[in-house]
Amino acid sequence: MGLLQWKERPAQALQAGGVIGPDERLPWGQTTLMGVQHVIAMFGSTVLAPILMGFDPNLAVFMSGIGTLIFFLITGGKVPSYLGSSFAFIGVVVTATGYAGQGLNANIGLALGGIIACGAVYALVGVVVHLIGTGWIERFMPPVVTGAVVAVIGLNLAGIPVKNMAANNFEAWMQALTFVCVALVAVFTRGMVQRLLILVGLIAASVLYAVFTNGLGMGKPLDLSGVAAAPWLGMPQFHAPVFSAPAMLLIVPVVIILVAENLGHIKAVTAMTGKNLDVYMGRAFLGDGLATMVSGAAGGTGVTTYAENIGVMAATRIYSTAVFLVAALIAVLLGFSPKFGALIQAIPLPVMGGVSIVVFGLIAIAGARIWVDNRVDFSQTHNLIVAAITLILGTGEFTLKFGDFALGGIGTATFGAIVLHALLAPRRAGHQR
Repeated sequence: MGLLQWKERPAQALQAGGVIGPDERLPWGQTTLMGVQHVIAMFGSTVLAPILMGFDPNLAVFMSGIGTLIFFLITGGKVPSYLGSSFAFIGVVVTATGYAGQGLNANIGLALGGIIACGAVYALVGVVVHLIGTGWIERFMPPVVTGAVVAVIGLNLAGIPVKNMAANNFEAWMQALTFVCVALVAVFTRGMVQRLLILVGLIAASVLYAVFTNGLGMGKPLDLSGVAAAPWLGMPQFHAPVFSAPAMLLIVPVVIILVAENLGHIKAVTAMTGKNLDVYMGRAFLGDGLATMVSGAAGGTGVTTYAENIGVMAATRIYSTAVFLVAALIAVLLGFSPKFGALIQAIPLPVMGGVSIVVFGLIAIAGARIWVDNRVDFSQTHNLIVAAITLILGTGEFTLKFGDFALGGIGTATFGAIVLHALLAPRRAGHQR
């Protein structure tokens, strides 16, 4: 089967509902709308991460599209994922470059060299996994572990919208209004509108936000001046890498977190689709690693599979890789259009926060679904302890430092779950604890 071939179903049946698998697709018009929804889901984080590291946000968006296309090709169009800016690099990049927090990072080249090195190691891990298989993953990460890790990905992100995306009581209420809008669309609409619950809910909440602020003066007004001032076309700002051993040694260990994130995401999609994607795990690691190398070589951030887009798939039940192909192409175009970038950035922060609450919550529930679908027995003490400790490590951002490298949140939760399961799991068949 060619990379651009998907099994077709009648458009009417697709509009009526049902799960759309990775190897299937909607009609191209609907696929494009779904691609736009995925671009909106990834945009906030993909823009925020480079800003925190002193990188060019437009270039980061552009490279996220390029990276997703690379991932699509390496996985043969079999794994539905979007690759956006990874937050795992922020701490080590700031440390390696001495970035002060404002404007362009003067030592961006040092960061790029480290990002490329990290991507190379990640790609090597992918090759090894592809050659020797994923049996070791099943041994070290049974459903009790993978379910906990996937749930942690959503729970770990929960503090972003709750703590950082609402500055006052009005904005907190707007977050609540936003997730209610999304929920109403999800439950009470049908057909394509229901499929576009994130996009439709976001638009509805943005209109209400404008009424309350621009119309009634209740908060910070919706400001579209940046959209009007931004040019339609503009080149991203490219940068060259500088290879420094200290910087590379500091940044390369981030590969541990990238592997954990990608692994968790693939397990989540496997649980949601009922299709075993483990056979593509090595390719997924390789694709993500190569995408990170290409991004770093151009001046972009390291990339990773995005939990936000996993959440959108959970909500829509559309796992078609064609959607991500379209989303990637849209992101590439956005990278050359500061005006469209400004439009997305004009979305009120509390509205984006309300959408994030929905998306991150759906990721957490996807982890619980792994437990349910695999009938994980929590009457067994070792299962209970592994899941309990993992959830708190990830949600509470438990951090361990190894010199200048810090492993926190998702990283400690993932490896904590693996180690705890190895220590506590029964050694003899039928033995219960």
